[in-house]
Amino acid sequence: MWEESHEEGSPPARWSEFTNAFMDHLLPTETKAARAAEFESLKQGSMNVWKYDMEFACLTKYAIHMLPTVEAIVHRFVQGLSPMVINEAAMAALNSDMNYGKMVAFSQATEDRKLKNRSECEGSSKSRTAGNLGGSSGGGRSVFRGGLSGPSQSFT
Repeated sequence: MWEESHEEGSPPARWSEFTNAFMDHLLPTETKAARAAEFESLKQGSMNVWKYDMEFACLTKYAIHMLPTVEAIVHRFVQGLSPMVINEAAMAALNSDMNYGKMVAFSQATEDRKLKNRSECEGSSKSRTAGNLGGSSGGGRSVFRGGLSGPSQSFT
């Protein structure tokens, strides 16, 4: 029906024109506006980067007018990232060849690395605590028993 509504001899429709017409026909304006607002307020929160990326990608089509360039898409993606990832991602976004796909991969790798480091630190912290429960370790005790007398010194 949509193709038939075009004049004869007109150039073939581009995919973006068809998808816009399709969305306009099937989705009420109120639904599109609600999805655009959902996109604007989207934050990673407790989602992992992969899930955040899926939500971001699904909602982007409703807010395409807010994202005129690749840089704008990357910037908006970074704005919604969690505090765990946002600093490194913001620095990486300054890279001139950073596109959306690279940013998502970078953010996922950063999150994975930080979660791994956190679990390793928690694991070693638990093992140190468990090891010290049964007895005393002699390391460092002289400091608290007067081993260092006089003013403390700074080693810079």
